[in-house]
Amino acid sequence: MVVLSAAADDYSSIRKKLDLVESDKLKAGSRVEVSVAELNAYAAHESPAGVRNPKLAIPAPGIATGSALVDFGKLQRARGSQPGWLMSKLLDGERPVTVTVSIRSFRGQATVDVQRVGIAGFEIEGATLDFLIHNILLPLYPNAVVGQPFELGHHIEKLDVQTRGATLTIGR
Repeated sequence: MVVLSAAADDYSSIRKKLDLVESDKLKAGSRVEVSVAELNAYAAHESPAGVRNPKLAIPAPGIATGSALVDFGKLQRARGSQPGWLMSKLLDGERPVTVTVSIRSFRGQATVDVQRVGIAGFEIEGATLDFLIHNILLPLYPNAVVGQPFELGHHIEKLDVQTRGATLTIGR
């Protein structure tokens, strides 16, 4: 039960930190540090139906790798879309998925570049990955921003990703 309690404490901790940032009441220059354990607790608690055992690792500064067991059929149905018979045969069932991204941040913006994706041991990168992002991911998730800067919001000036976790620096 100690592990469950620690995970609950980590989730409670990150939730409080995020609520504080989202309140827009932090002073310029404030720094909010979030540990890898807190990020993992958040992912475990906030994952949608169809995603199980999410894990985050930060092997190097600015690089993050996420992994989970994903049932793409269940994920699609949770979004309100019922796949046809053939697609359900292709999508249903849990598969191990890993995604490695690089994250840069500057002047209130961040850019996330997907470096590689692994699905059930099959590695996807380069032009094939770009094709899948533009023709599958973005049509399914039109609010996703990949490979271009986006506003961090809530007066966050910088997101610094290090092996111990992430630091949000408040500006303006």
